[in-house]
Amino acid sequence: MPAAPETTSHRLVLPADSNHHGTLYAGSLLRYALEAGYAAACRAVGPGANVMLRRVLSVECRRSVPVGALVEIRSAVLQVRQCYVIAGVIGMPLDGHTLPWMDGLLGFVQVDSAGQPVELPGPIEPITDTLLWQPLLARLQKLSEIRGATADWLAAG
Repeated sequence: MPAAPETTSHRLVLPADSNHHGTLYAGSLLRYALEAGYAAACRAVGPGANVMLRRVLSVECRRSVPVGALVEIRSAVLQVRQCYVIAGVIGMPLDGHTLPWMDGLLGFVQVDSAGQPVELPGPIEPITDTLLWQPLLARLQKLSEIRGATADWLAAG
């Protein structure tokens, strides 16, 4: 089975997306990342997709993005579990720069009509062999060694 497709989106940073410095507001950056990650998760799951955000595992912002910039965000599924997919998102380098302006890892869960987790409708092969995704795959590996917040809450109760 081929790997889930990579998704590419473009956004024009508008004044409504900016902060008082005239650069991309953090809330808008998170919306961009979420939309890109959601698109990758839905495309990978296929027509039976009914995914919702489960957690934001990591988001890094490295550079201010000015109003008027056209940004490219690539996203792909990097890990798959029984009902859960982790999508990576990368804000491709802006003109004149070599590092992504942002990147992140977002977890999405497949749910039924009542919002309860259910198995994915079919197999998904994550992207694992593309050089572009290696830094996020390495970060995901480190994060996988940390127990999730739900387990912490259950242990406390």
